Amino acid sequence: MAASSDRIPPPLPAADEPETGLADMADGDSDEGEDIFVNNSNPVAVSRGVSQPGCVSEDPPDLFSEEQASSTTTNKSNGVHSDDDNDLFAEAHVELSTDKPGSCAQKELSASSGSRPASSFAQSPAAMQPTSLEQLEEDEAKDSFDVDVAVTNPEKVGDGMNAYMAYKVSTRTSLPMFRSKTFSVRRRFSDFLGLYEKMSVKQTLQGCIIPLPPEKSVVGMTKVKVGMDDPSSVEFLERRRAALERYLQRVVSHPVLIQDPDVREFLEREDLPRAVNTQALSGAGFLKMINKASDAVNKMTIKMNESDTWFEDKFQEVENEEQQLRKLHAVVDSLVNHRKELCGNTAIFAKSMAMLGNSEDNTALSRALSQLAEVEDKMEQLHQEQAASDFFIFAEVLADYIRLLGAVRGCFDQRMRAWQRWQEAQSTLQKKREAEAKLLWANKPDKLHQAKEEITEWEARVTQYERDFDRVGMTVRKEVLRFEKEKAKDFKSQIIKYLESMLQSQQRLIKFWEAFLPEAKAIA
Repeated sequence: MAASSDRIPPPLPAADEPETGLADMADGDSDEGEDIFVNNSNPVAVSRGVSQPGCVSEDPPDLFSEEQASSTTTNKSNGVHSDDDNDLFAEAHVELSTDKPGSCAQKELSASSGSRPASSFAQSPAAMQPTSLEQLEEDEAKDSFDVDVAVTNPEKVGDGMNAYMAYKVSTRTSLPMFRSKTFSVRRRFSDFLGLYEKMSVKQTLQGCIIPLPPEKSVVGMTKVKVGMDDPSSVEFLERRRAALERYLQRVVSHPVLIQDPDVREFLEREDLPRAVNTQALSGAGFLKMINKASDAVNKMTIKMNESDTWFEDKFQEVENEEQQLRKLHAVVDSLVNHRKELCGNTAIFAKSMAMLGNSEDNTALSRALSQLAEVEDKMEQLHQEQAASDFFIFAEVLADYIRLLGAVRGCFDQRMRAWQRWQEAQSTLQKKREAEAKLLWANKPDKLHQAKEEITEWEARVTQYERDFDRVGMTVRKEVLRFEKEKAKDFKSQIIKYLESMLQSQQRLIKFWEAFLPEAKAIA
């Protein structure tokens, strides 16, 4: 609008002259609301932006002549904008972005601050986040569900390679959607995978973060099937049981997933149909599916120009955090292996010390060596408990959140696919309109009716897909904020539990050495 400032506006009409052009505008464009040109003051330079549906502009645009205003009114009523040099919007710069005209409050905020760039219409993420967190807390207060789920008593069903493990899933709740307050069922591992698959299909393009079940382990289950009752098999079953319990607890604590009929059926129904097609979910299948979806998004023909920095920043944070968690998980695994190795070496040391005490002639020294061997035996048990604490309290939670961060990336991809669908619908609508114009010029009325029907259909699709994109974006924002809050609570709880376990272990260790010290001093 730089050129408009160089022009000299014509004198305003007298107060007693009828404003025919403005009256026509009010009559011909009834959807503009009240007449905003009643107060004729000096022309004011305002910022030009994209008009938002449902919001009436409060700033009067510049009118250089009644003739130009009348021309603009005529063009609006015909649905065609003039390409003349005097067009008020000829020099307006519109930046296409993913920001949607969502609220009148943002429009009023930008208008009251004077002339600003187009990017100033969107609130900054820093300004939006506190409001979002407050809204999230209010939503969580409304969506609190009294559901407690426990996975216990793994039992082997069948013999040989056809055997499988069945787990007892116990539920306690006061929600009226369930038939009773306490109930329990038996579920096999494939049932948990089938539940995840059903939820994934339903929540496609919805923006929800779906918790992932633990991965399959061919080696671990093979040992269980063939009946190898070694410590590694016992540890594998306990590890899987705890992971399945955490998975169900995350599902039932989700305000959307708890209302899914498949979730209620999984918790209540006695005989559940056997889940099929779960082979793709074995091992690293989850990460493969997520990476496949990400590759599909990266290969989109229409690239998304992200204008909302909140989504861009959060996605980058998720990727960086996933990399750091993977590094930390590798270090914790190394620590667990180190403690297990220390257990074995401590046991060997205790056995050697006991043999040395038995061969010693000095009674006091022999008794002291035997006592030292007993202390080392207790320390070996203590190292085992510390290794289990490192694994079950710390390492498993890190593994869960590595998978959950992959699910978070998946919900960002759902938003990208919703945007892609919307853009493809807009492109198709443009082609339909071009085809209609060709039929109009070719004077083919027989095909023109069908073309108009197709345009109407695709206009409805574009509107619906645009709404879907807005809805998915709002859901993703809420899900990510909820995920961050739950992650902070989980990590705080697990770190406190880990530190308390380590503190108890060190206190027990001190008692062991304090009890042995008098025996060592008694050696003559």
